[in-house]
Amino acid sequence: MNLTFCPLFSGSSGNCVFVGAGRTGILIDAGMPGRAIEQALGTIGVLPETLSGIVVTHEHSDHIKGVGILSRKYRLPVYANARTMDGMVRKIGGIEPATVRIFETGQDFYIGDLALFPFSIPHDAADPVGYRIYYGGRSVAAATDMGHMRKSVLQTLSGVDVLLLESNYDPELLRQNPRYSAYLKQRILSDHGHLSNQASAEALLSLYETGVRRVLLGHMSAENNTPELVMDTAVNRLSKAGVAVQDEMLLGLAWRDRVSRKFEIE
Repeated sequence: MNLTFCPLFSGSSGNCVFVGAGRTGILIDAGMPGRAIEQALGTIGVLPETLSGIVVTHEHSDHIKGVGILSRKYRLPVYANARTMDGMVRKIGGIEPATVRIFETGQDFYIGDLALFPFSIPHDAADPVGYRIYYGGRSVAAATDMGHMRKSVLQTLSGVDVLLLESNYDPELLRQNPRYSAYLKQRILSDHGHLSNQASAEALLSLYETGVRRVLLGHMSAENNTPELVMDTAVNRLSKAGVAVQDEMLLGLAWRDRVSRKFEIE
């Protein structure tokens, strides 16, 4: 049985990733309207009523917008650590107490056939996490919304089979953006903001050295980035270090407004 990994949406307007194996399918975040997520799941042949739950990274709206409606409609359990659950429950219109599942950051837990490890990430939220998810000796991970790449996160992601990694902004485009306030720019640039293209490219090189070979770059800003800048920055850094992109490391993009590549890992 394969381990399936597919970002449905990835960006500042909404985030949602499908992971499935065996009899279990889950969403990492549900940051788009419920109907949009239902339609996206349909494109990969997944019925929302067959899901086993939603795991939440943090309480910002682009990660929880559809959590409440999907949980109530399909009676889906919602998994989050205590501080994230406290921060989001009123924003999502409430969920049935029977569907609330609290985990401890840094402690493994199981949903059906999947083993999940929630790891701490540096972001300006209550208690934000990324996830590494295991099945049958294989693993996938989602690591976005990070102001910088901690050594502990690199260690957690070591050797993962497929990774969704943030590449949020180009620093020059951000600094020149007249629509962003100085406060907002500083928030994004801070150690608890988002990962720049350059920081993401450096992380890719470190991850390559641990055996990571398949990566989707996502959570791209619609205003402060372009797909071309994301790929050019990553390819140039890896190539400079002697890594042949697409031959030695498969790189792709996770799209803000549509379903991205679906991986089936044997």
